Amino acid sequence: MVASRVEADTQAWINTLSSEELALARDYTTGNHWLILVGLLVSALVTWLIVRSGVLDKVSGKLEKRGWALRTFLIAAVFLVVDTLITLPYSIYTGWWRESQYGRTSQPLGDFLSQGAISLVLSALLGGLFLLGVYWLIRKTGRWWWAWSGALVAGAVAFLLLLSPVLIEPLFNQYEPIPEGEVREAVLTLAAEAGVPEDRVFMYDGSRQSNNFTANVSGVGGNARIAISDVAMDEASLDEVIAVTGHEIGHYVLGHVWRSVTVISLLAVVVFWLTARLYPWFAKRFGTDAELADPRGLPVLVFVISLLFTFAQPITNTMTRVGEREADAYSLEHANLPDALSGALIKTAEYRYPLAGPLEEAIFYTHPTVENRVRAAMEWKWRNGGANAAE
Repeated sequence: MVASRVEADTQAWINTLSSEELALARDYTTGNHWLILVGLLVSALVTWLIVRSGVLDKVSGKLEKRGWALRTFLIAAVFLVVDTLITLPYSIYTGWWRESQYGRTSQPLGDFLSQGAISLVLSALLGGLFLLGVYWLIRKTGRWWWAWSGALVAGAVAFLLLLSPVLIEPLFNQYEPIPEGEVREAVLTLAAEAGVPEDRVFMYDGSRQSNNFTANVSGVGGNARIAISDVAMDEASLDEVIAVTGHEIGHYVLGHVWRSVTVISLLAVVVFWLTARLYPWFAKRFGTDAELADPRGLPVLVFVISLLFTFAQPITNTMTRVGEREADAYSLEHANLPDALSGALIKTAEYRYPLAGPLEEAIFYTHPTVENRVRAAMEWKWRNGGANAAE
């Protein structure tokens, strides 16, 4: 009896989406899957172009009399800038034009490019320092560099998590306290019950970049915060905002960020170990004589690492989906709004096809499908007394 009610309620929520909306979500999501492969092909082409152009060889030659650290950092920074500029047309297509065509963003191209310029500066500076650290470990630890680099990744990710809410995210969005009113009172009450300080809950102008219904947790320790996009604040009912906030508080309270850091760092060790063995083969194919420890071979090194992390996406996606399920469960237990959570989840179906099968979900989805998440909410509802389903 309960199972039939769960399925009926789940279907009732799915039926709030029209066939046109489902078709559009299917098309958009499938396109995103194909872009993973296209992105690898673009990355291979750009790597080949940079290696064949000899630009890093020229930079290395001009900096030959400079200290090793400065030379390595500048080669890395030049590579990151050149790589970004060559891939700019593709980035505009995937990050702006395609998103605009599907109604996922209203951001003007000029603003997209200006924010991209800020990202490029940060990438050249922070990415250059990280790559300098990798090459330093290759020089100092020899054949065990891949193990030490996993620790470097952990430190770098933790540092970025600490730095991001204070110095990086404010460069792209404005974060403000939730305006006075019943929404603020309800959200802060839920946060207080979880021990989250009220000055750690914000609203931000996510509509500047995306029309997606979203919220997030960022930072660690005293810099950690829960941020709800103005899109969600504008489109959601009071109960839906509370349910979404409960979900994000779940991420915060359950410490999912530290699990992510641990898994990514361990995965990095495996990726670097494989990179050490695959680099010579790829270097030969791309046409460079640079050894692994030579920063002139950086385009090949980055390509191999990116390729391996792409193949590892099912692992990282599984980790993320587990966290999303746990955060949903936290929201259900503490906000007790299964239908409101389901209503909020339905709003995300516009950009994440809700009816994907198990294999597609396992390989490509960073979140459980909306159908599965709604079903879990309905199961919780009927285990706890039941309520009216979606009208």
